[in-house]
Amino acid sequence: MSSMPARRGRWTWVVLVLVVGVALGVGASPGVPPPGVAQRVVAIDALVRCPSCEGISVADSSASTAVAIREAVTARVRAGQSDAQIDAFLVSRYGPSILLRPPVRGGTAWVWVLPPAALALGLVGLAVVFWRRRHPARVTVTEEDRALVAQALAARSSRSGGGGGADHEMAGDR
Repeated sequence: MSSMPARRGRWTWVVLVLVVGVALGVGASPGVPPPGVAQRVVAIDALVRCPSCEGISVADSSASTAVAIREAVTARVRAGQSDAQIDAFLVSRYGPSILLRPPVRGGTAWVWVLPPAALALGLVGLAVVFWRRRHPARVTVTEEDRALVAQALAARSSRSGGGGGADHEMAGDR
């Protein structure tokens, strides 16, 4: 029977070695190649608002301003600028409303954080309510509690049963 814990220990080590081996194999794989120029241009164009259209991206617009922005984005991607640099250029030229997805900082962070946080709190609240309904608190009634109830009932019956009790006086005052 003493060999049982030793076997468990061996299996634990075998599983641990396998998990670490798989993790190292996945981590060492080359992964996804960086996006090409055309892919980056399409991705950036999809996140830039057309200044002369209502609520659509420059990728979906055929307006002359959208075409000019697409050309500027393509030229800047080919020049080796990062997405952040291109966004900064567009914001400096057209204002912050040019971006369909505004940057998350300061006051705008609440716009992104509050809805998921409220949803999570609501779900936790619902889970607590349902759990409490399934598992009501156990109340134990002691002899002291029974004595207090008996006293209160006796006092009530003596007041109402005496004929001129407080209940009758209150009813007569109305």
